[in-house]
Amino acid sequence: MFARENGLHGDPRLRGISEAIRVVPDFPKPGIMFQDITTLLLDRKAFKDSVDIFVDRYRDMNISVVAGVEARGFMFGPPIALAIGAKFVPLRKPKKLPGEVISENYVLEYGTDCLEMHVGAVQPGERALVIDDLVATGGTLSAAINLLERVGADVVECACVIGLPKIKEERRLNGKPLYILVEPRE
Repeated sequence: MFARENGLHGDPRLRGISEAIRVVPDFPKPGIMFQDITTLLLDRKAFKDSVDIFVDRYRDMNISVVAGVEARGFMFGPPIALAIGAKFVPLRKPKKLPGEVISENYVLEYGTDCLEMHVGAVQPGERALVIDDLVATGGTLSAAINLLERVGADVVECACVIGLPKIKEERRLNGKPLYILVEPRE
């Protein structure tokens, strides 16, 4: 569900968020229109508005875990977790977490990847939100869902600042709802 489909379409904050995201053509390779959220992070108002919209949505959903996908999910996850009274759990690339981890491999358009989480970070029955900056095909979010569900968490929803229009038709999110603030600018 896009924020504009959830009654926020007229919300002027969405325009500010969208305008704060820089589009970098041909990065990291030709033909890619990279959605750079670092400029959103530099815009205090747009960044705060992004977090506030997520917090308003999740404040009363009894979420106990906000799981952020490396690396840009780390920028949105902690302030959301603090504001809704949840813990933040980083989902990291391989060999970045010390100690015992659980891993989930997944396929991308251009190869494979893996997410890891500390064993014991999430308990069975905990209600989780997965957060990242952008969803393209949903492969990374699906891996995050699988990882959390393997330890018994109830994944309530996935949330991203940016969602490629294609994802509306091709939800590869294991049947979990997807909440997106804005579509990319070109």
